[in-house]
Amino acid sequence: MSFYRPINPRAPFIWHGGDYNPEQWPPAVWDEDMRLMQQARFRVATVGVFSWVTLQPEEERYDFGWLDQVIEKLSAAGRWLCLATPTAAQPAWMSQRYPDVLRADEYGRRVHHGGRTNYCPNSPTYRHFAVQIATRLAQRYGQLPNLLIWHVSNEYATPCYCTTCAEKFRGWLRARYGSLEELNARWWTRFWSHTYTDWSQIEPPYANGERSIHGLTLDYRRFQSDSLLECFCLERDALRAITPDVPITTNLMGTYPHLNYRRWAREMDVVAWDCYPWPNADPADIAFSHDLNRGLRDGQPFLLMEQTPSTQNWQPVNALKRPGVLRLWSYLAVAHGADSVMYFQWRRSRGSCEKFHGAVVEHSGRSDTRVFREVSELGAELERLGDLTLGARTPARVAVLFDWENWWAIDAAVGPINPKEYVGFVRKHYRALWRQGVPIDIVFSDSELQRYAVVIAPMLYLLTPELAERLRHWVAEGGTLITTVFSGVVDPHDLVFAGGPPGPLREVLGLWVEETDALYPEQRNQIVWPDGRRYACGTLCDLVRLEGAEALATFGADFYAGRPALTRNPYGKGQAFYLATDAEARLLEEWYGALLAEHGIAPALRAPAGVEVVPRETGTRRLLFVLNHTAQPQTVPLPAEQSFHDHLAQRDVRERLDLAAYGVALLERSARA
Repeated sequence: MSFYRPINPRAPFIWHGGDYNPEQWPPAVWDEDMRLMQQARFRVATVGVFSWVTLQPEEERYDFGWLDQVIEKLSAAGRWLCLATPTAAQPAWMSQRYPDVLRADEYGRRVHHGGRTNYCPNSPTYRHFAVQIATRLAQRYGQLPNLLIWHVSNEYATPCYCTTCAEKFRGWLRARYGSLEELNARWWTRFWSHTYTDWSQIEPPYANGERSIHGLTLDYRRFQSDSLLECFCLERDALRAITPDVPITTNLMGTYPHLNYRRWAREMDVVAWDCYPWPNADPADIAFSHDLNRGLRDGQPFLLMEQTPSTQNWQPVNALKRPGVLRLWSYLAVAHGADSVMYFQWRRSRGSCEKFHGAVVEHSGRSDTRVFREVSELGAELERLGDLTLGARTPARVAVLFDWENWWAIDAAVGPINPKEYVGFVRKHYRALWRQGVPIDIVFSDSELQRYAVVIAPMLYLLTPELAERLRHWVAEGGTLITTVFSGVVDPHDLVFAGGPPGPLREVLGLWVEETDALYPEQRNQIVWPDGRRYACGTLCDLVRLEGAEALATFGADFYAGRPALTRNPYGKGQAFYLATDAEARLLEEWYGALLAEHGIAPALRAPAGVEVVPRETGTRRLLFVLNHTAQPQTVPLPAEQSFHDHLAQRDVRERLDLAAYGVALLERSARA
């Protein structure tokens, strides 16, 4: 297992800081900001995210004077810099003078100026100005000794359906398919007489146009993700040409539906993401998102670029984080791979749509508030940890497979139920594993699998030939594969495999799917074990025919009662399981618990429900994060023969660990005195 260096060796500690928007405030406030940042241990300031018009008020005029002053003050105060390019929101003068920079909606209508990420990613004008401002920032500030990282744009998002994108899409398709004949074959366009006879006939999948060809809708999502990635790469390359030693990132958004973040991560020096869970979120779902971002670069630690210190403003109900939850969720991120704890935002805005979004400094401007105190105490605690957790890896032997293109194909599929909740389905299986207390990796269709004993691939509808062969080889060499209903259905062009599901996995699974039944939301079937145990299931039920697999459990109702619901097939040195339905969580938790025990995969500590134990390992140390996700005190029994040091409480503990409500401990095993 390899370990990682700090993101930037200049700052070998957990970064604590976040978004600072001084352009929204008069210079008289800046000196007070410096004083308060020192008090809050706010060490890394992200500056310039939405400052394009302030930096470039007119096409031929730039104003860096205000940013020079801010950087001088931050530098004099000992702050580190995360400098952003401002290209997420173009100035009004640009939209007015060059309307081609504005994106078009799903009907092909050019939208008006406003909001953010409101540009066409394929507009030559937008790309020109974006590279230009990035180059000027690098030339002016690239040699600053306290510059830690470049932050390109912000939360890349909205797809575009304009005529520029339509023409670029045709070129993208020519490169992908080579000929119109090949495209027609892959898209199955003889359906409904939709065969294309000229490239010019192909249009984006407009809301009032062609959406019945799923090869088209799938490819357009690929194209738009690639187009926005090209924008990132253009700015990245401009920055790298001048500052080759400064790492470059942008902030992702968890399971954002429009971008294939696995492809994006290859082009980033480090993954950064913005974590905004619902106030009452299941901690397993937050952990899933952190594990996903750690997995994007195959285990490399990531940056927690944004979280709210207190409340959000865009959810239906924006409850406050209860006392202690900010600290708990910050360490939850670090436990799952974060090398930073950062916030949006430093000072709460006085106007516009984020004036009620939480901040370190509230509208009162005071430092004696609960939120400021919690941030300050957390910052001091992180400083004491130093480089303890940097470069650590998560020693996972079990993985869950997630795939954006599979998600897109499932979304486009019409039937057997509409809509289908792929992300929720994957999270359900992850959650069942999380409750076993073992570390989990999120992997992708191109991930290497050798280090894992168990891989779970829920609803693997779209299956690439490469992944099918990699899974076959891995199982044959001793791996345990679990996949589910609605898997192995289509190829990368959304064409159903000849012979039906599970397609190329038929031999590995030892079965084929004859029919799939769709259940209404209120309907339930049952999974029946030979010993009489019964569990609820619903949504989809596959009627499978066995070809070597054995039935471990069967359906309990309807005309397919007695047919296999859960199967096992020995294959080479390994085995493959097929769960032919959407099973209740209780079955998943019990079954996965037994399966992990068979593989000798056990939690680092046995903890009560609601307490999570997460191991991270460096080359010389094994650390255990112990997180109490409940509002009540909890006690975790410790092995009698061991002594532990709690790096957060700065004390040794034996026999039992007592955690306050929302409490956290960071344990390291030591020889007993």
